[in-house]
Amino acid sequence: MKNLIRKILKEHTLILESGIRGIKELAKRYPKAKIYFHQDLDGVTTALGMKNYLEQHGIKVVDAEIIQYGAKEFAIKKPDASGDVMPVLVDFAHGKPMFEIHTDHHDTQAGAEDTKSTSFRPSRSNVETISQVMSPKEIFPSQDILLISTVDSANFVEHDITPEMVMNYLFKYDKDKTLERNKMLMGLVVNKLLLAYKNKPSFMEEIVLNAQPSLISILNNIRKQAVEKGFATPEDMIQNQAKYLESRKDPEKVKTIGNIITQYGFGSTIKPGSYDRYTPFRNNPNADFIVTGMPMGMVQSSCNPFKKERALKGINLGEVKDEVLEQMSPELKGLKVSFGDIKKVSEFEAEYSSVGFTLKDMVAIYSSAPSFKVNGGERLFEILDDMSKKLYKTLSPKQKELFEKITVNGLDIIKANSGGHKCITNISGINFLYRKKGNDTEIQNIPNELKPIANYEGSDRFVNDIKSKLLRFGTLSDKQKEAAFRQIAKEGLPTTYESSEKTEKSYVDLVKEIQNLFVNILQQKINQEGGTNELGEEWSEKYKKSIDCNNPKGFSQKAHCQSRKKSDLDEYARTLKMARRQGSGTRFSEPAIKSNPMRFRPSTRK
Repeated sequence: MKNLIRKILKEHTLILESGIRGIKELAKRYPKAKIYFHQDLDGVTTALGMKNYLEQHGIKVVDAEIIQYGAKEFAIKKPDASGDVMPVLVDFAHGKPMFEIHTDHHDTQAGAEDTKSTSFRPSRSNVETISQVMSPKEIFPSQDILLISTVDSANFVEHDITPEMVMNYLFKYDKDKTLERNKMLMGLVVNKLLLAYKNKPSFMEEIVLNAQPSLISILNNIRKQAVEKGFATPEDMIQNQAKYLESRKDPEKVKTIGNIITQYGFGSTIKPGSYDRYTPFRNNPNADFIVTGMPMGMVQSSCNPFKKERALKGINLGEVKDEVLEQMSPELKGLKVSFGDIKKVSEFEAEYSSVGFTLKDMVAIYSSAPSFKVNGGERLFEILDDMSKKLYKTLSPKQKELFEKITVNGLDIIKANSGGHKCITNISGINFLYRKKGNDTEIQNIPNELKPIANYEGSDRFVNDIKSKLLRFGTLSDKQKEAAFRQIAKEGLPTTYESSEKTEKSYVDLVKEIQNLFVNILQQKINQEGGTNELGEEWSEKYKKSIDCNNPKGFSQKAHCQSRKKSDLDEYARTLKMARRQGSGTRFSEPAIKSNPMRFRPSTRK
């Protein structure tokens, strides 16, 4: 009880100090700030919200930088908190001691223990908390927050949003639609353009530094950059998207097993605007799930977010993930992965000024795993703590040997990197497994799909540079692979590899194995529990009405009865309830209340 009281008092103190603990002291210490943010709509808008919040306290935001999970996380330049620029991290679950402020909305965070000031509240989007709970005054318009949260949580069904709307590049005001509907469609176009241009140099950073906290301001900034920098036009991207949609109808590339879509990779995504994650559901609108294997070392599964009846399947993808790992556990537990292995793979995009993968990262992410072992005492930790601040590729062979003294097994590697919930889940970290020791990766250990690059003997400097990275780290980013294969094809060389030789298992083989197992278990659950009768047909309305919710039989009937009740508050209401419990009240503007009186009922304003 005492701990609970302390927690409540601590949260209440956070609110009394305008949302972030010690903000006044931080403002005295740092006149300027740099914001690191995730590369999506919530990341950009959260960074804009944080910029506005910091400037309310006299801290000028002078720089911004994207941070992504995986190798890009450890490739960012080292922030220096000793100067007059405060490093701030938003919308990201992996913290680091170098950040003075860290805010996030995911269920769990790692590595933020030494951060001076943190604010973690589960919600549909991080900007929702900053704009409507943390800030003493609303930062983003409430309609914008609704759209951002809808996109970040893929809550499309509730708002009658179709794949065509999400994938649309052009917005034109429709006088036959309500103002709210037009604003939502405009916000979807903002999201689509952000994703289309996201890899352009400094694109998102300029939005954070120059736009105001509103979707219309972000849209205007995007249009300005597109014209000034010569980005592909929306009309060109619509044509590229149409060709990509057609190419993904190939049953050899995108297969359907029952109501499950399964694909390995995303095909050619080189042309601007071609790729969209929801393409398979647009081509297969009746599908309930998709399972994707990714060459980067991940298997991702999700529900069809546009299908209203998908919840009646009674399937929890997080539970499917757990069953897959349980069946794979004998093999995965037998794989020993060292600190050096993880550091080497994590840093394959790192440069000399990058933060790299340090001992603090290793401890934050893996030390709670049952198989985490350290073959040494405190002195080893001291040595590795200092040594790990250098990039793996700069270490001597003797130094690298010390990194082999900290290990964790393959199952715990994947568990630490994976996550999700009922309607989306990831099995990640597979790329750390089945890697051989050595300073460079031998060609025979390269996955077959990358062998044409590893065996390249041409004179193109660009491809040889990518080949060097492949041999050093054993993997490449999708962008590097596509660029290399494009050049190899231009030279008339083969872009596929065929060999009768028996090669050792690689992590790519493991990705495909896990993907196939996931599909099989998911299909079994659909047949047994997920809303089908003995004949394998969809439940009829008559059958649904016949279910006795006072005595439901089986998991699927229980799930159906729970959906009937609809007694729980939705996620947005729970966020408001949490804010009231913490003594913050809610701070909605009068115009927002007048524009949507049903949403901001008196009970939510008191």
